[in-house]
Amino acid sequence: MTVLRRDAPARRGFHVSRRGVLAGAAAGGGLVVAYLLLPQRFDAPLKPGEGEAGFNAWIKIATDGVITVAVPQCEMGQGVTTLIPQLAAMELGADWRQIAVEPAPPAGAYPNLALASHWAPLWMAGGADLASDPDSLLARRFAERTRFTATAAGTTLASYEIPVREAAATARAMLIAEAAARWDIAPEQCRATEGFVIAGNRRLRFADLAEGASRRDPPSVAPLLSEEPAEAPTGAGTGGDTAFPRLDLPAKVDGTFLFAGDIRLPGMAFVAIRQGPLAKARLKSFDRKAAANMRGLLGIVKANRWLAAAGETWWAAERALAAMKPIFALADPADSDTIANALSQGLAKGPAQRIALIGASEVVDGKPTVTRRYDVAPAVHAPIETASATAWLKDGKLTLWIASQAPERARVAAARAVGIGVEDVVLVPMAAGGSFDARLDHTHAIQAAVIARELDRPVQLVWSRWQEMIGSPPRAPAAAEISARLGRDGSIIALKTTIAIPPFMREQGARLFDNRTTIAAREETAGQADPLALSGAVPDYEIPNLAVDHVPVSIGLPVARMRGGGDALTAFFTESFIDELAEALGREKLSYRVAMLGPDLKMVEVLQRAARLAEWNGGEVASGQGLACHKMTLGTRTGRIACVAEARAGEGGVRVTRLSAAVDIGRIVNLDLARQQIEGGLIYGLSLAVGSAIGFHGGLPTTSRLAGLNLPTLADSPQIAVEFVASDDPPFDPGELGTVIAAPAIANALSSATGQRFRSLPLDLASAQPSGGGAS
Repeated sequence: MTVLRRDAPARRGFHVSRRGVLAGAAAGGGLVVAYLLLPQRFDAPLKPGEGEAGFNAWIKIATDGVITVAVPQCEMGQGVTTLIPQLAAMELGADWRQIAVEPAPPAGAYPNLALASHWAPLWMAGGADLASDPDSLLARRFAERTRFTATAAGTTLASYEIPVREAAATARAMLIAEAAARWDIAPEQCRATEGFVIAGNRRLRFADLAEGASRRDPPSVAPLLSEEPAEAPTGAGTGGDTAFPRLDLPAKVDGTFLFAGDIRLPGMAFVAIRQGPLAKARLKSFDRKAAANMRGLLGIVKANRWLAAAGETWWAAERALAAMKPIFALADPADSDTIANALSQGLAKGPAQRIALIGASEVVDGKPTVTRRYDVAPAVHAPIETASATAWLKDGKLTLWIASQAPERARVAAARAVGIGVEDVVLVPMAAGGSFDARLDHTHAIQAAVIARELDRPVQLVWSRWQEMIGSPPRAPAAAEISARLGRDGSIIALKTTIAIPPFMREQGARLFDNRTTIAAREETAGQADPLALSGAVPDYEIPNLAVDHVPVSIGLPVARMRGGGDALTAFFTESFIDELAEALGREKLSYRVAMLGPDLKMVEVLQRAARLAEWNGGEVASGQGLACHKMTLGTRTGRIACVAEARAGEGGVRVTRLSAAVDIGRIVNLDLARQQIEGGLIYGLSLAVGSAIGFHGGLPTTSRLAGLNLPTLADSPQIAVEFVASDDPPFDPGELGTVIAAPAIANALSSATGQRFRSLPLDLASAQPSGGGAS
C-alpha cells in the first residue's frame, strides 16, 4: 500500500551556498560555520490523520491497524519504499502485512548525513574536512537546515538505518508501556511481535494501544533490539520467498502505482517543450502565427532558451511546437571531435593536479615499463520515464508534483524561478520511472513552475525523448593514461594514473547547491581538481608507490554524475590495465590479482568465489572469460565485488552470455533487494559497456531515441549468477557495485575471446587493438 500525500506541508527554507561559506569565513572568521552549528527545531513532518496516532517523524499507527512509515528517499526502482519500512517493522515488531508507506516531504528531520559528509567538498568552499565525517556536527546542521534528504551514491542504509530503528524502538517502548499500565505489570514482562504486545496469555493489538501510547513520554534512550536487521545469504540462486516482499510491486504490476507523469488535476494543461542545446543557446525566433488556429492549443510560453506549448492533450501541444519551428542561436556548440580533441590535449599537455599519492613521488614519476591509454565516451542516463513535473501556482502558493533525487533543491529552484518564498512551495514527492542520477538535476521543475505562473492554471510538463537527450547533461567523457614500473618478478613497483575529465562532481554541486544554470556551473568550476570525480582511482591492490593525477578539462558541454559515479570510470581503467599486465607477463589473471591484494582477504574471497561460480578457466586467449574486481568506499563502509564475464564477438556486435558475480556488502538487510540491485546494476553496466554513448554535432545529440543507443534487449540479457558473502560488517548499499564492475569484466572477456584489446567504452569491435599494442 502506498499513501501519496498531496497536502505535504511546506517548511521555511535556509540555504548556504559555497560562496556564502567562503564569504562568511573570510569576513568573520567562521561566522557562517558558527551559524550552522546552532541547534535547530523542526515541525513534525508526518502529520497523523483522522484515526491515526503519530509517534515521531517516522511512524504513525491507525485504529484499523495500518502502520505508516515515512520514506524520505526517492523511489526509483531500487526498493527504498520496502527497505526503510522493513527496518521499522523489524524493530517495532509489526506485521509486514499491515505496513504502509508515505513519501515524506523535504524536512530537517530526515537529514542524509552520509551523503552530506561525502559531498562536503561540493557545498563547503573551505575546510570540507571539518564536515567529512558523518558524525560531524557541521554536516548534521547543514543537512538539517537545508533539508538535505537527497537520494544518491548508495547512502540510504548508512544514513537512515539507525534513525529508523531508533524511531521504531521508541514507538515499541511506548506501546509496551501502555499495555503494561493496562495490565498493571512491569514493562519488562511484555514483548512486541506480529503487531501485538504480549505478556503470557494476554495480548493487545498495536491499533488498540496506539492512541494511549502516543500520549506517553518517549524513553530518553531508544531501546534497540540486540539483534540487528539481517538476512543470511542463500547461495547463488535467483532467490525465492522473502519475508519482506516489495510493497510497491502489486501496484506496479496492476498499473495503479503513480509516477510523476500520472498526476491529473481539474483544468490541467499538458505541456510540450523545445529546448536549446546544452551550449550557450538562446531562442532566436519562432512562428507564433503557424499555431494560432491549431485545435486544442491552450497557450504558448517562451523563455530565453526554451519554448513551450500547452494543450488539451500533450500531442496537441507537441504539434503546435512543430508548426512554430523554433530556431535557437548557439555559441560554441559541442561537437564530438572537439570533445575528443580536448580530452587528448588535456592528457598530453594539460596541467595535472595530484589528488592522491602513496610512497615516493620521484619513483612514481620515473620512467615507466608499460603505459596504456583508455577512453570513455559521453553516455546518457536513459531512464524509461522522461523528465516530468506537474505545477499549480494559486494564490501565491506553488504545488509541485515531481520525482526528484534532491527535492529541497528542486523546491528552492522553483521558488526562485517564480519569485516566491521557499515556504510557499509545497513539493509532493513522486516515484521516478528510473533515474540513474538524472533526477539530481531539476531544470524541468523550474520550467513547469514558470509555465504554471504564465498560464495561471495547473500544467503538466513532460519532456519527449528527444528533449531528454537535449536537456539532460550526459555522463562526463574521460581519457586516462596508466603507467606502471615493474620489478623483475613482474610486481608493480609504481603505478601512475592520469585522468583527463571535466570536474563533473563540482559542476553537479554548483547546480545542486548553488542553483547555477548548466552553463554557469560549467564555467565556475572549470579547471578545479575534483577528487570525487575520480573516486576509486586508488585501487585495492598493495602497490608501494602510487599516484593519481586529475587533468580537469573543459569540453564545452555540461556533464553530470551517473550511477556508479567516478568508480564506474576508474574501475574500467584500472582493471583493464591490470589484465593487460598479467597477459603481457604470462601470468594467470586471478592469481596475479590475488598476489597484489596483501591483507585484504575479503577481496581475495570475493575473487575466488566469483571464479568458482563461473568455473574460471584462467582467461586464456579464445576462452571468452574476463575477470575484474573493485572495492567501493563510503566513509568507513566498504563494498566489494568480483565478476567473471563471458563474451564473444557476435553478429551485430558484442554478445555477453553470462555474468557471475560474488559480492561482499557487509550485513545484508534484505537479500531479495540486494540481489535485484546487483543484477540490475550488472545489466545497467552492460548497457554502458556496449551502448548508451551519445555523440554531438553542432551542439545537438546525434541520437534522438532509445533505439539508437544500442541498449541491451531482453534477448541480449545474459545469464546472471550472484553469490553473497556472509559478513557482520556495516551494510553497504549494493546499488552501484554491479554497474561499476560490468564494463571492465566484459572488456577483459572480449579481449580473451578475440585476442585483441578493447580500450574504449562503449566497446566497439572496430576499435580493437592488437593485444599488447598502444603506447609503451
